[in-house]
Amino acid sequence: MSDHDQHYGADDHGRDQHHGEGDGDDDHGHHHHDVDDLEAAVLTISSTRDVDDDPAGDAIAELLHEAGHSVSVRRVVDDDYDEIQIAVARMADRGDVDVTVTTGGTGVTPDDRTVEAATQLFEKTLPGFGELFRRLSYDDIGTKVVGTRATAGVVDGMPTFCLPGSENAARLGTAEIIVPEAPHLTGLARRDAE
Repeated sequence: MSDHDQHYGADDHGRDQHHGEGDGDDDHGHHHHDVDDLEAAVLTISSTRDVDDDPAGDAIAELLHEAGHSVSVRRVVDDDYDEIQIAVARMADRGDVDVTVTTGGTGVTPDDRTVEAATQLFEKTLPGFGELFRRLSYDDIGTKVVGTRATAGVVDGMPTFCLPGSENAARLGTAEIIVPEAPHLTGLARRDAE
């Protein structure tokens, strides 16, 4: 049975069984391995911004706080392949970060390097994140959505989400996908290590 089938409880005939069966769910869809109080790193990838002028990073931090999570690291990282990769790898090595969210550097200009730097660190990719983000973004920006390469994956057991640099995109991805799914993904990514 595939991970998809196990997660959704599909039986051999493709019909859904009770979602929580065998997965440790309570009545509200909460899984026993979810991480309720996440410590997040918010990394803004930019050569022109600083922490005092960072609307996208502010939006991500605000939405994480509103959901009951903490931001233990908040940094601006230069739009440089090596610096991005080092920063993301360091977040996975820290003991006080459960999830990393980057904003910026996911477009198609020559200095957009976040995706290339981060994906080299992914031990597992989460293609559904980018697919869903683009689907949700289409309502706001239409076919311009083809220019975003938002992506996510697991770096050394830590979910890492790479969002575009606009405040609207950061809000959308954080509120609609990261806040609801990061606790569950973090618990799953760590489960084998426990």
